[in-house]
Amino acid sequence: MSTQQNTAGMWRLGGELPVNRIGFGAMRLTGRAAFGSRQDGPTAAVLRERSIAVLRRAVELGVNHIDTAAFYFSPLLSANELINRALAPYPDGLVIATKVWPGRDPSGEWWWARPEQLRGQVEENLRRLGRDHLDLVNLRVPPSRRDAPLAEHFGALAELREAGLVRHLGLSNATAAHLAEARAVAPVACVQNAFGIGAPAAERELLRACGEQGIAYVPFFAIAGAGREAGAGAAEDERVLAVARARGATPAQVRLAWTLAQGPHVLAIPGTGDPGHLAENVAAGALRLSAEELALLG
Repeated sequence: MSTQQNTAGMWRLGGELPVNRIGFGAMRLTGRAAFGSRQDGPTAAVLRERSIAVLRRAVELGVNHIDTAAFYFSPLLSANELINRALAPYPDGLVIATKVWPGRDPSGEWWWARPEQLRGQVEENLRRLGRDHLDLVNLRVPPSRRDAPLAEHFGALAELREAGLVRHLGLSNATAAHLAEARAVAPVACVQNAFGIGAPAAERELLRACGEQGIAYVPFFAIAGAGREAGAGAAEDERVLAVARARGATPAQVRLAWTLAQGPHVLAIPGTGDPGHLAENVAAGALRLSAEELALLG
């Protein structure tokens, strides 16, 4: 697997799985209907071939950390099946991370698993990815449970880890209290939260705490910001634009470079279905912002 163009450095997930710090998020591979909305765009066949090409090119560019989920599907495509089709048999060293707790039925309606249902969600990911174990499973905390305990769910995942179905465990959309609670149950390899320029102080503190504990911090929406699932909006922060103009970079590259500068344990997972954007995202690993630029961006 070539790593020539992935120059952002490396981190060992769970202390043992080496991954390049710029990875790939699979959500956008299935089109804008990834969460059930109507899509006007390419046909399923065109989108499938483009997504397969993007995945294969990502690996050629040194991406060896792919983030996905069984609930990343549209009326047209499934992210896990695209990953399987594009990359199996999987190259040595490729780490695939997924998420459980939320689920979607075939109509796209959301549901949330009880602890005893998590095994079924793990097995669904295994089946669609064509694997006999999952490298990393993140317990994705429901928005309504941000202040509620998660030990019962995390304990159920820990049992699947003991059974050999899962290698490492993480948390997604979690708080510092969730992290402390989970670590009392089983080792935590990563925390995956929304984070980017303008992130609140509490999230910055959680990022710092993860670094102190040897836990990877994996931001999502680092490029999209407030746009979240819809992607980056047309209006861009003037500070980001100023740095981008000075560096001859895109605003997305500046945002990725800022994200990676927050610590060696920070792993970016930008997602795209566009080959050009993929190359730009990976190239952002070579962009080192100055102290003045970092201070300007906040």
